Amino acid sequence: MRVLLTGASGFIGRHLRSALIDRDCTVVGIELQYPYLYDALDFFREDDRQFDLAIHCAANVGGRASIDGSPLAVATNMALDSWYFQWLIRTGTPRAVFFSSSAAYPVELQQPGDIHRLTEDDIDLNNPGLPDASYGLAKVTGERLAQYAEAEGCRVHVLRPFSGYGEDQADCYPFPAFIGRAKRREDPFEVWGDGSSTRDWIHVSDVVGATLAAIDHDVTGPINLGWGRATSFDQLAGYVTQAAGYTPRIKHLPTAPQGVHHRVCDPTRMLSYYSPRITLEEGIRRALDS
Repeated sequence: MRVLLTGASGFIGRHLRSALIDRDCTVVGIELQYPYLYDALDFFREDDRQFDLAIHCAANVGGRASIDGSPLAVATNMALDSWYFQWLIRTGTPRAVFFSSSAAYPVELQQPGDIHRLTEDDIDLNNPGLPDASYGLAKVTGERLAQYAEAEGCRVHVLRPFSGYGEDQADCYPFPAFIGRAKRREDPFEVWGDGSSTRDWIHVSDVVGATLAAIDHDVTGPINLGWGRATSFDQLAGYVTQAAGYTPRIKHLPTAPQGVHHRVCDPTRMLSYYSPRITLEEGIRRALDS
């Protein structure tokens, strides 16, 4: 199988590339960074090569500070995604993956109070509500474009990862930032916000496993990728520091970027074809040992 993989040296992309190569796929990687040095936007505009499968991981993200601080830069994802879908139809690519995001869900469902476990049907693409910043808006738009591409004959698997993490993630994201603080045995231990907001953590190997399983089983419709386990940032700090063998004082930074309050999924649809394997505790141990 010949596979186009954009964002091939990014966090999700490099793990997908390794898994695809293990499956004896021929992978053509597109990425701005070394060793690829090729802009995916230029590729989609100019290249007419045919592939058996395309997986689109390229995006402008950079963590919460970037999402809140550079909304116009993040919004360029809409142009990139629209050219991706045009390229799929122009080249007759039969199957594709589009990574949406939990940020596509309406922020009104992610407020303080009781946790609402987000289901795939909480997004009505005809009336999607207000997603999380320009990043979420781009993902909602991409999901709508995926429907148009499907109508043109390309099978598109739409995946909505929640808080993906792993040992080699950039430290602009909260999980590796916490791991770095614990390795340095920082005391006080900084936590953005008041520590009570929750996230649903899923290890990168399970994001990859669920993605490939969705392709293998030809799973229809958008799919949440997560455990359905609500973990507050204070709890995450406790798990990480306990695993590192010390008990620091927690220092909250209430003015730091925080995002929505609760972001936890209902993983029922994913569990019908794939069960995640790496618990948060195991992921923490792996990261501290890396």
